[in-house]
Amino acid sequence: MGVATNQIGAGYGPYSYNPNHAKETGMYANSRFSASPSETSIVTAPTQERVAPAAMGPTNTIPPYLQWEKDPDLDDALHNPDPRFDSRFSDFTLFSARGWMNVGALIILVTGLITLFAGYPIIDHYKHLPGKITGFNLGGINSSGQIPDLPGLPKLIDSETPDSAFTRTGSDGKKYNLVFSDEFNTDGRTFYPGEDAFWEAADLHYWPTGDLEWYDPSAITTKDGKLVITMEEKQVHDLNFMSGMLTSWNKLCFTTGYIELSISMPGTPQAPGLWPGAWTLGNLGRAGYGATTEGMWPYSYDDCDLGTFPNQTAKDGTPQAAATGSDRGGPISFLPGQRLSACTCPGSDHPGPSTNIGRGVPEIDIIETEVNVSTIPFQGCVSQSYQVAPYNFQYTPDISEPATTIYDTSITSMNTYKGGVYQQAVSALSDIDSQFYSGNAYATYGTEYWSDPNNRDDGYITWYSNGQKTWTITAATVGSDSVMEISKRLISEEPMYVIMNLGMSPSFQKQDFKHLTFPVSMFIDYVRIYQREGVKNGVTCDPPNRPTSDYIERHMQAYTNPNLTTWAQAGNLFPRNSLYDGC
Repeated sequence: MGVATNQIGAGYGPYSYNPNHAKETGMYANSRFSASPSETSIVTAPTQERVAPAAMGPTNTIPPYLQWEKDPDLDDALHNPDPRFDSRFSDFTLFSARGWMNVGALIILVTGLITLFAGYPIIDHYKHLPGKITGFNLGGINSSGQIPDLPGLPKLIDSETPDSAFTRTGSDGKKYNLVFSDEFNTDGRTFYPGEDAFWEAADLHYWPTGDLEWYDPSAITTKDGKLVITMEEKQVHDLNFMSGMLTSWNKLCFTTGYIELSISMPGTPQAPGLWPGAWTLGNLGRAGYGATTEGMWPYSYDDCDLGTFPNQTAKDGTPQAAATGSDRGGPISFLPGQRLSACTCPGSDHPGPSTNIGRGVPEIDIIETEVNVSTIPFQGCVSQSYQVAPYNFQYTPDISEPATTIYDTSITSMNTYKGGVYQQAVSALSDIDSQFYSGNAYATYGTEYWSDPNNRDDGYITWYSNGQKTWTITAATVGSDSVMEISKRLISEEPMYVIMNLGMSPSFQKQDFKHLTFPVSMFIDYVRIYQREGVKNGVTCDPPNRPTSDYIERHMQAYTNPNLTTWAQAGNLFPRNSLYDGC
């Protein structure tokens, strides 16, 4: 493609500039320059003959077109200002309108920036002054006198809890204040990890009890003002059933107090085999994570003696009762020993507050619902239990009064199941009415317990069914046992978290699949937790006298991988026991 050859093209372009051609075309005829353009450009027009430049002789003068001051460029008005010429156009004045407009614009800009970054925070602060603090906690206090109510953060007490539920009188005659509640009135809630401030749904198989279902977060939601846990017949992870387990592990814990749930049981008492539960567990053990509970569940023990040993047996085989002390005449215990005992050697891996404090994972069952199939018609009932270790001889606690009290023997009796090699169950059964099933009606169930490390004889647990006391155990119920050479077990001093689940296991009760129907749901209207007035550090998973957070953080693999079934699989060792191993 050639270069333009018309009049304009002949005068512009990288290859277009030829002095002869430009002269003939008149391109620069009216130029104010004093000399012709340079001769260094190449002719580009195809119709123009090349004209040889005239010969030039020697000269001592500089051609006019090479003189800078005589041959300025087009923009020399900028390069060579002429003060005399320019002065004719100067009209500077300090009070010019344009100048003040510029200054005003700058002032507006600076003022806007200052207002944005300094003024706005100050204005916002005074428009949103915090309310007057009327208590001793940051953000004020709620009706309990101890739980902070922080704006913008999840509240421990549900705003829809009725005022009438804010206090109660305990079985000990003392005033109890509400410290936590969840009314479940917001429909469509889900509880996948990280979604809720207080609850999290499990995603695992609860293998310790041989359950038939897989726990999946999708099985739990809220509907019509209720928490709904649904079990359905569905193949998942090589199991034939799917259900849900909701826990407050490491999110919401309480130490001593009263917990109450309003529940409608799943199914019908004429179809046995379901295993609905509401229970509390020490925060150092995460339900379904076997590595965390090995050597911890269900210990509640703070003495350094034979009760901390594997199988409750010394290396020399004593006591003899350990080999024949079960209720069937066999070994009394298959537990590996208390991992965090009062015998722990100084400097060992221990949650504190010191290595000579025995720690464990006690379990208090608010309810585990089963069906009494020995009656016609079948009778629904709730098992209300305290799981402990080490064990009494033949798993038999002191069930005589005043150590243990049953309030109405027409509906409550001691459970014939007392335990086995992996747990001792201090348990009673109470009948429940068939109307409290399938969402038709609701009954309240609860436990009230007290413990004091400085006065352990005052400890007790009282269970409730349908709002009425069913039975009570005291520190004496689980006292020392001279035959087994163990000291007293403790009413739990650990921070306890809440678990609600709908399971199914032949180890608990055989399934009547002929009459069981699926899907089937367990309904929970509310959860409320109270504490005795004056209790401090009562609603935390990390109380200073029984800390858990640092220990959990140091062993996070065990607490986050449910496939690890032993402490060793998580890469850990039991601390040495000063009596059993030596330090």
